[in-house]
Amino acid sequence: MTEEIFVFGSNLAGRHGKGAALTARKDYGAVYGVGVGLTGRSYAIPTKDHYLGILPLPVIELHVMRFKQFAKENPQYTFKVTRVGCGLAGYTDEDIAPMFKGCPSNCILPEGW
Repeated sequence: MTEEIFVFGSNLAGRHGKGAALTARKDYGAVYGVGVGLTGRSYAIPTKDHYLGILPLPVIELHVMRFKQFAKENPQYTFKVTRVGCGLAGYTDEDIAPMFKGCPSNCILPEGW
C-alpha cells in the first residue's frame, strides 16, 4: 500500500488557517509557513498570494503543472486531490478541473474532475 498525500489549495505565506489547508495542517502534517509543495503527508498548491489575494488562473496552472510533474516522479505516493481553488479562492470546478487533466494514475481527483 502506498502512502496517501493530501493535496490542498494554499497561500504562498503558508498560513494554513481555514478550509482544506487547516485540515492539511491538523491531520496531514502541513507545515505552517510553507505554502508550496510537500510537507508531512500533504502537498500545497497555492491559489492565493502572500497577502491572501487570489492568484490568477495562469499562475495557479503553473503550480498545478509542477504538482503533476512531482506526482509523476513520485509513484510511491497516492495523491488525494481536493477541490483546489474552489473553496476560499472562489474559483469554480470548471475553472480548475481542466488544469488537472493528464494527471498520472497515482492521483485521485475529486468527483466530476
